[in-house]
Amino acid sequence: MPDKPVPPVEKIIRYRKDATTRIATITFDRPDHLNAPTIAARVRYADLLHRASIDDDVKVLVVRGTGEDLGSGADLPEAMSVRRSADQGPRLGEYRIGADEVKYPPEGSFRRGATLSQWYANPNSGIRGLQDFKKISILEVKGYCYGWHFYQAADADLVIASDDALFGHPSFRYYGWGPRMWWWAQTMGIRKFQEMVFTGRAFTAAEMYDCNFLNSVVPRGQLEAEVEKYALACSRNRPTDTVFMQKVFFEIMKQFQGEYLGSMLSGVFESMGGLVRPDDDDDFLLDGAIQRGLGDAVNDNDAKFPPEWRLSKNGRTKGRSPKKAERKRKQ
Repeated sequence: MPDKPVPPVEKIIRYRKDATTRIATITFDRPDHLNAPTIAARVRYADLLHRASIDDDVKVLVVRGTGEDLGSGADLPEAMSVRRSADQGPRLGEYRIGADEVKYPPEGSFRRGATLSQWYANPNSGIRGLQDFKKISILEVKGYCYGWHFYQAADADLVIASDDALFGHPSFRYYGWGPRMWWWAQTMGIRKFQEMVFTGRAFTAAEMYDCNFLNSVVPRGQLEAEVEKYALACSRNRPTDTVFMQKVFFEIMKQFQGEYLGSMLSGVFESMGGLVRPDDDDDFLLDGAIQRGLGDAVNDNDAKFPPEWRLSKNGRTKGRSPKKAERKRKQ
């Protein structure tokens, strides 16, 4: 069957605001793809953050997802397709450049990969936009909070999660780096973050609360009410001018701790991922996984780990491999 057409970005990233409460909401709405944003959707997300930061009708921003999950990261098939393609027009669109306006760095150059990884340190990329947001941001997390969505958790002011939420970055298992590593280490604490990086495993909401990464953890059925409680309290507190001043204070504190430096530094290492040599033929490397079939390769690699350390919710079911669990779910 042919793939379904990709919905317009306004459908993938929805936005609304209530001028009475001064609470705005960004909703990731692509549940059939675990709310994965396309390149164009990430650009829209960055633009929405920029506009809401200026808009006097907005004091608090809630970021959430439809369906069962906040999201499992960016659209990996799209990213891999762009990476393999000779046509770099879609990639240039991520940089807000027309397809025929400039020549993209050539294959084999350091700049081809480094341009992208350094771009992820820029708030215009949609990766660390919440870091520069001058209003109060609240992230509502349920189910998967992986990859690109985990970046949002690093930078949001408040993170409220359901007790079934899972946090992490598949890159730690499949590539080794993520643009916000420095700040995750700051917010989680370096000891626990090292565990996440070196094992590649996902952390539960309870574990992330114990790391002081989360503000509140509630049952799934209470999540929206808990987020509304926080949002209304923030909207009724000090004036927006005070909030702006508070955000500048916290931003200065974060820069003293190296927040932006960390993004640039991790980008340098991520740019050199192609130099990684496998220890043996069984090692998971992204290019080889693409040739084998990305979905099967990811599931097979996930099955090597203890069930409670697998990234897939189905794979975490004790005693079943990810493939068997998925087949059982579909029956």
